[in-house]
Amino acid sequence: MAFHGVAGQKIYMGNINRSDLESLTKSLSLVSWHIFTIFLLVSAIVLAYVAYYPEFVLVTYSIIGVNALGSALFVFLGVAGHRPLLKLPGAYLMGSTALLALLGL
Repeated sequence: MAFHGVAGQKIYMGNINRSDLESLTKSLSLVSWHIFTIFLLVSAIVLAYVAYYPEFVLVTYSIIGVNALGSALFVFLGVAGHRPLLKLPGAYLMGSTALLALLGL
């Protein structure tokens, strides 16, 4: 999560800022990047909390569901014409997170 939020932002936003995208598009890209970073942080906190307090295991299903749906969205959009999405780690990391959380139940 720290890598995504700090190092990833420098790499990603460096590429975005050097592009010819409109200012609003660049700003929205930055917001979406950090929303995803917050999502990763919340997911990690929830899974760690449930590891120590298993009576809250029900919360894990929301993390599994949102990661599985996010992975499916990456794949669907990638197959539907946005091929570069399939080269990004999003689909694979979200799918792996969902699978490992499910196996951890």
